[in-house]
Amino acid sequence: MDLSIQGNVALVTASSSGLGKASAKALAAEGVHVVINGRDESRLSHAVEEVADVAAVGAEVVGHPGDLTEPTDVDELVARPIEEFGHLDHVVTSAGGPPSKPFLETTDEEWYEAYDLLVMSVVRTVRAAVPELRDSEAGTIINITSASVKEAIDELVLSNSVRMSVIGLEKTLANELGPEIRANAVLPGTHETPRIEELVEQGVERGTYDSYEAGLDDWADGIPLERIGSPMELGQLVAFLSSPVSAYLNGVAIPVDGGAGASNL
Repeated sequence: MDLSIQGNVALVTASSSGLGKASAKALAAEGVHVVINGRDESRLSHAVEEVADVAAVGAEVVGHPGDLTEPTDVDELVARPIEEFGHLDHVVTSAGGPPSKPFLETTDEEWYEAYDLLVMSVVRTVRAAVPELRDSEAGTIINITSASVKEAIDELVLSNSVRMSVIGLEKTLANELGPEIRANAVLPGTHETPRIEELVEQGVERGTYDSYEAGLDDWADGIPLERIGSPMELGQLVAFLSSPVSAYLNGVAIPVDGGAGASNL
């Protein structure tokens, strides 16, 4: 399917690894010029090479280091695609997960840090990008959050609670910014990201799993499709939502979890 976004320009935050990088790859493969971001400059440099390797002919990939919890860094990040390509059509927000803890072990500082990372990074990125997106005829915002906004996950009180604010923001943006800009969210379940790979490998080392494949099977327990997701499966959905093929989708939050969620809505 031709998504008709070749030559467009996208910014993908927190995209030096994991689902952000997969989203950047999917967009670049469709011919989109992509600015990717991360705090670790070495990891970001490697990610630029990986994304460029799958990019369509003519699509350029630019890395921009920066901390999403620093307002000045966010402003400079949003300015980068305009400096490089002259305009901005798509913003994809992503961020790392907060600490895994139960409620009574979570400090006030950790609550504020999680809100700054997961919510204010999106607020600042979108606020800075809106003028450019309004000038585009293809303006979209995609928020990568978590399946935890549909169903709470044990010992993830910060993700369960704070990420809900992003969904409230996304619904508000869909209403306030339309029709010039569409805003949607994707809610990933378990995918084979570097974090999951690390946890499985640790399980193999401890003897919890006989092999890496056995560990993946354990993580897939309870998923009707009997496997965990590939990051590119989520990335391809992000590319679709950025395209005119999805032109009547606005204000939706789509679970990408292999059917693991039991929620009716």
